[in-house]
Amino acid sequence: MADVKSLEQAVEALDPSALAEFRRWFAAFDSAAWDQRLEADAAAGKLDALLEEAEDDYRKLPHRQF
Repeated sequence: MADVKSLEQAVEALDPSALAEFRRWFAAFDSAAWDQRLEADAAAGKLDALLEEAEDDYRKLPHRQF
């Protein structure tokens, strides 16, 4: 936890320009980490139940033909 506190203090000390740069970097970093986790979960079948539920819901919808 001491490392997190050190990071918090370092971020608080950034000037506005450096803080903006850090925000851009962290947003990209966080997005990539999320994508990797989602891909790993999907490959491991952890999302299969959600997909099945969505497909069941879709099949229950009234379908109109045009």
